[in-house]
Amino acid sequence: MERPAALIAALILAGGRARRLGGIEKPLIRIGGLTILERILAALADDVASVALSANGEPARFSRFGLTVLPDGPYQGEGPLAGLLAGLEWAATLGAQDMLSLPGDTPFLPTGLASRLAPAPSVAVSGGRRHHLVALWPVGARQALAQRLARPGTRAVGAFAEEIGARGVEFSALPGDPFLNINTQADLARAQAIAEEAL
Repeated sequence: MERPAALIAALILAGGRARRLGGIEKPLIRIGGLTILERILAALADDVASVALSANGEPARFSRFGLTVLPDGPYQGEGPLAGLLAGLEWAATLGAQDMLSLPGDTPFLPTGLASRLAPAPSVAVSGGRRHHLVALWPVGARQALAQRLARPGTRAVGAFAEEIGARGVEFSALPGDPFLNINTQADLARAQAIAEEAL
């Protein structure tokens, strides 16, 4: 049974340093005339109640999007799990039951992601690969995540997903992987070509 969109929040993770792309803000890269962030927001438009951005540093650089910008808080430097925890804490203040997480460098996300991933916890799978940051998390998992971050050990998102029993939800990778992310100049060129073909 699908849960109402009003109970689902979304967090776009934009905390990566993009070293292989010269340190550019990946969500602000333009592909086919739109920024990646604009493309992500369009994919989320009818599926979630609220959207926040996980990003450290000066939040004003994202001000034109009108999003809540969440820093990593006390676990800054611990990787994407720190951003996830900040997002889950934010989602709890909204009364959300679940939170969809998405990387900020994925320009071709399918619509209806939260509905397709429900019920939480779950992670997207395509082409035999689990995309642990494309996931639906129960907001109640924030206590377990805080405990994990408070003790030594792995900070792998996949390990936490496994700890809370996240199941995989298969998405077709044909004709192209909907979870293509932009890490290199080659990835960027490929994404630009895909966007041009879609025009």
